[in-house]
Amino acid sequence: MTRESILLTEKKDQTLILTFNRPNVMNCINFDLLKAIKKALEPLQTGREIRTVIFTGAGEKAFCAGADLKERATLNPEQVAEFIFTIRTLLTSIQKLPVPVISAVNGIALGGGTEIALASDIRIASETAAMGLTETRLAIIPGGGGTQRLPRIIGVAKAKELIFTGRRVDAQEALDIGLVNAVTSPDTLMDKAFEMADMMAQTGPIALEMAKYAIDTGIETDLATGLAIESNAYRVTIPTQDRIEGLTAFKEKRKPVYKGK
Repeated sequence: MTRESILLTEKKDQTLILTFNRPNVMNCINFDLLKAIKKALEPLQTGREIRTVIFTGAGEKAFCAGADLKERATLNPEQVAEFIFTIRTLLTSIQKLPVPVISAVNGIALGGGTEIALASDIRIASETAAMGLTETRLAIIPGGGGTQRLPRIIGVAKAKELIFTGRRVDAQEALDIGLVNAVTSPDTLMDKAFEMADMMAQTGPIALEMAKYAIDTGIETDLATGLAIESNAYRVTIPTQDRIEGLTAFKEKRKPVYKGK
């Protein structure tokens, strides 16, 4: 299977859909899949055409079952370290994308699969989904940022419980603990993700980028610093054409046409 075919890419309106396409191995992650994701995301760092990204998995069973353990068994310690560095760097770049990222978790999401979802801004789960950082059961720990992102999302105590036990949670528990934003039926999962993406696409692109920056950066600081970050991010939106367009459209009682300028 070629590197391109293990990651399906599709553009729908202003949304880029990236589908992990290794259903015969539960869409698990190998080096080639990491490289394909990196290549697909690179144009988004500077382009304005794409407003949102949706990750999902091919087939009905799995979003992503984590690292490809068959490949892992063939790697020497230096190559394992390279893999961990590669996935950690990739997931950080996903979190820092200037556009919102949605994970449509359509089934099993374990280890690195859950870490991809954690690096996303929004997580929507199918009723058939199961998530977990199960690495301690293999005598390792999460290496793609899971020990840092999970406690920031669901709280330290619950994150410790899940990581220390390696326990999986079903979709309802994931919703209850704040790990996912919504749960829906398998048949409506992508519709729900597209609905969310469409709502985001109706907002100002620069405003959305600045809001994401202010939240993600400010949450790592004290309140006073966070408020300063928000203030600076707000200033970026003031001289934009989009801000004027928003005010004009409101006055004229029409939908604004934002251009990211």
